[in-house]
Amino acid sequence: MARLTTFIGAAKQTLDLAVYDMRFSDPLKASLMSALRERAEAGVQIRFCYDGDKPPQPNVAAGQDPAPAGTGAFVQSLGYPWRRIAGMKLMHSKFVLRDRQSIWTGSTNMTDDAFTLMENNILEIDSSSLANYYAQDFEQFWEKENFDNTGEIRTVPVPLTFSDQPAEARVMFSPGRGLEIDSEIARRVRAAQRRVRICSLLINSGTLISELGNLLRGGHADSSRYSDASAEAEQRRVTVDGIYDRTQMAEVYRQWQDVPQNR
Repeated sequence: MARLTTFIGAAKQTLDLAVYDMRFSDPLKASLMSALRERAEAGVQIRFCYDGDKPPQPNVAAGQDPAPAGTGAFVQSLGYPWRRIAGMKLMHSKFVLRDRQSIWTGSTNMTDDAFTLMENNILEIDSSSLANYYAQDFEQFWEKENFDNTGEIRTVPVPLTFSDQPAEARVMFSPGRGLEIDSEIARRVRAAQRRVRICSLLINSGTLISELGNLLRGGHADSSRYSDASAEAEQRRVTVDGIYDRTQMAEVYRQWQDVPQNR
């Protein structure tokens, strides 16, 4: 929270917050409210987009979001302009856009649990080019009040400096660029020369699994029996390993077994 309030405290003109789950205990809530209030009094315009309210008792079997209710009430209690983002699935974005110049983003939700009990990450990026893409995504949320037709934003890699070294980064938004994201991850796996390491809650992209299968077969079987991609992987001897969420993946695997073509 100290890092988040420091990021917020540097705002000069605007703060746009896109949140999926936002519920804080009183001490953290007080810190956040103080930082926002101080910026609002300095003339900073603050807006919130948040995922549509969760039912108090979600029907998980029917596909409803199991996240606890309360985000809507929390955001509205802060007193800044807000939009409830509806849709058939989840508005899962988590980012803070500052002055359309800097971004705070990552897997971390705005909750005590996410800050203290979960494996998460946070990125702070100063880049007007990347921030412009996030601004487009936020405006789509704000105008449509629905995430289903958002994220159709064409992006290119932009130059950055990381650890005093030149680098580049690209952001792509789902659901609008979902197929492109799927293809890009698979392309990077296909291009691996030595090793692929995975850290993911779930792995259920057929495109990615196919490419991983090519690498695994290439390393453990007669490559002449498989595709050119497998033969190439055999020559490279690419190692594949990683970690995933066992409980979540076990449920996906059970669901896959009910679909014959997934064999």
